Amino acid sequence: MLSHGQVVRLIFGLKLRELRQERGFTPAELARACDVSVSYLNEIEKGKKYPKADKILGLSKVLGVTYDQLTSLTLSRKLEPISELLQSNLLKEFPMDMFGLDPIRIVELIADAPAKMNAFISTLFEIARNYEMRQEHFFLAALRSYQEMHDNYFEELEQDVRTFTVEQKLTATAPFDTAQLARVLTDKYGYTVDRETLGQHPTLSRLRSVFQPKSRRLLLRPGLTTAQEAFVLGREVAFNYLRLKERPYVNATFPVRSFDEVLNNFKASYFAVALLMEEESLVRDLQKLFANKKWDPALLLGLMTKYDVSPEMFMQRLTNLLPRHFGLQSLFFLRFDQNMAAGPYVLTKELHLSRLHNPHGNELNEHYCRRWISLRLIAELRQQTTEAPNTAIGAQRSHYFGTDDEYLCLTLARAGTATEPAVSVTVGLLCDDNLRQKVRFIDDVSIPLKVVNETCERCPIPDCEVRSAPPVEIERQQRRKELEASVAALVNG
Repeated sequence: MLSHGQVVRLIFGLKLRELRQERGFTPAELARACDVSVSYLNEIEKGKKYPKADKILGLSKVLGVTYDQLTSLTLSRKLEPISELLQSNLLKEFPMDMFGLDPIRIVELIADAPAKMNAFISTLFEIARNYEMRQEHFFLAALRSYQEMHDNYFEELEQDVRTFTVEQKLTATAPFDTAQLARVLTDKYGYTVDRETLGQHPTLSRLRSVFQPKSRRLLLRPGLTTAQEAFVLGREVAFNYLRLKERPYVNATFPVRSFDEVLNNFKASYFAVALLMEEESLVRDLQKLFANKKWDPALLLGLMTKYDVSPEMFMQRLTNLLPRHFGLQSLFFLRFDQNMAAGPYVLTKELHLSRLHNPHGNELNEHYCRRWISLRLIAELRQQTTEAPNTAIGAQRSHYFGTDDEYLCLTLARAGTATEPAVSVTVGLLCDDNLRQKVRFIDDVSIPLKVVNETCERCPIPDCEVRSAPPVEIERQQRRKELEASVAALVNG
């Protein structure tokens, strides 16, 4: 990330270069007039050095501006977007080092071609405003890219879990004993676990936990399932054991304050899930599951029950282990929420490994394809009676219309409650020779094959039985082609 000093030097250099060019000075002429070397002036303009007060005074006199005008952090209107970016938290907190980017190189790019960089940055800001993108969107996108760079498997965190388990003499046998985590929090980290207070605040009914840092009191909502409580406790252990300072204090999604908070929350969540589903044990169980020639949803449910975890925790853990231990890098993870039966399906989490796969987030308020198993299982749960199970499991081979892409989609869904939405989580695996070698039940005839698409508005599939909106984008594209053909006929006639 760029330091405050780097930002100050860069803004000063950009301003100096702009004033020099406006006054018609070449670098050599300005250097001679101010009694400095050309190389030194060049380093100032590139943001590598910041001159002493006497040199600033000399530059200001030659350029015909005051000392304060030259040293202020305000750039001209032409370079305003660069100033806005440099002084925003986005660039200061963006973890460029995680992606192998040298902050100094970024500074040099801006300094070498400020006009071109300004146009590029202005375009990004315009796109962000048009799509109502906030700083946290960039942080979350950066996190997803970070996960994808590592195939969503982090050896250091896996080792931290193993070391912690040994140090605290914990029993990792499934299902993990939650009482062990409560003991560590209270005995080792001085926590008080309160299971009553949060229930006295009806307006906070959607929160599962709140941490009060001053008193080190962890408030848990009454009525949490064992899996929900285990995750909250495991995450709190991780914040302490991994010494993660910047962190959220609630479990829900709130505006984030920094990228470190986003990254630390991810690390703590990864640690918690890895703690509850021990790596070697789950890999062995998955090998047995995939060795079956017949698809049996009861076996998948049995695994989730064995580890006593939520559908989302289980499927997230698959995205950690399948690339590493099974060589299945081409996969995606989707989580859909639906608050009310007649409400929209909202894609709240997604992850794509190896490339951007067909099913992905759509910010255009269009209707996701209802042929997706992710949405179908939620709809089926909505139609069940109250006596029916509140969890649904399914598999589907999804072939994307007009492409060669086909995915084996495994989905777990749970019904909604008064305080929580209905949710489905899906792991999609690209159907290829590698998958056929690793997952024997891929060709089981009991797994339905469905032709699917992205959204109803962009889908030309005729007579779709579950279409939720007309194919307006397809119709618009057709009208445009007809217009272009008519224009071409006139031009060439």
